[in-house]
Amino acid sequence: MKFPIPHSLQQIASIIQSEFVGPDDFQILGMNEIHVVEPGDIVFVDHPKYYEKALNSKATTILINKKVDCPEGKALLISEDPFRDFNKLTAFFKPFKKTSQSISSTARIGKDTVIQPNTFVGNHVVIGDNCRIHSNVSIYDNCVIGNNVTIHAGTVLGSDAFYYKNRPEGFDQLLSGGRVVIEDNVDIGALCTFDRGVTGDTRVKKGTKIDNQVHVGHDTVIGEKCLIASQTGIAGCVIIEDEVTLWGQVGVISAITIGKKAVVLAQSGISKSLEGNATYFGSPAEEAREKMKQMAWIKQIPNIIKK
Repeated sequence: MKFPIPHSLQQIASIIQSEFVGPDDFQILGMNEIHVVEPGDIVFVDHPKYYEKALNSKATTILINKKVDCPEGKALLISEDPFRDFNKLTAFFKPFKKTSQSISSTARIGKDTVIQPNTFVGNHVVIGDNCRIHSNVSIYDNCVIGNNVTIHAGTVLGSDAFYYKNRPEGFDQLLSGGRVVIEDNVDIGALCTFDRGVTGDTRVKKGTKIDNQVHVGHDTVIGEKCLIASQTGIAGCVIIEDEVTLWGQVGVISAITIGKKAVVLAQSGISKSLEGNATYFGSPAEEAREKMKQMAWIKQIPNIIKK
């Protein structure tokens, strides 16, 4: 998530009331999670296990809960609770804004796009040309939809990321300030949900087709010309490369990659990254023919025991 204009280290520190290490005028351009940070970004870290990863990431400002040696060319924001203060920054730069209209006056809608009754289009949404948005679709703030996109009834774009910190008093949600981006020529079925990125984008690339009742978690990127069948659940921060097929009721764990042209058969559970150009089945998913052989041998166990 980039800020509307660059801010200085001192300005950011004043927003969250924190100490800082670095020049007052050290430039900060935005904030992001560690897997998508770029130079100029803030990243937060609140556990010693991840200090080194954060300090050596592309981020140039680290929001951290302990004074440590600051790497050259970087700055520190010292906070008692980096999770809380990261939320403060999200709320400051991307506050929730109420709209009383079904289609916000700040939304931009392209030529020959049809939006059916009872659909909600939030603030600063962009929808391209020749789209068809069916009834009762909810498109939250800042979503971007390309040209020639079809979205069927009941689908939600831009719901909050499922991301919580377990505190003694209960779960504390990490606020979502990212977007959902749907590229050209994508079809989305009925009753699907796409969580927006925490600070980056959840993205579906051009030409992908998605069936009914599919869930896509925050910051996931789905490649070009993929096919995803009904009741598939994809967790956050997943990378699905081009021309992947996921058949019905596939479950995908977070932060893995599914390689180009992989096919995953129905009711499979994906617990680790998969290479492309292969077919997978089972839970945990393995190469399909090998998994079928294993199942055939399992069926023989009762006869082996009898002998």
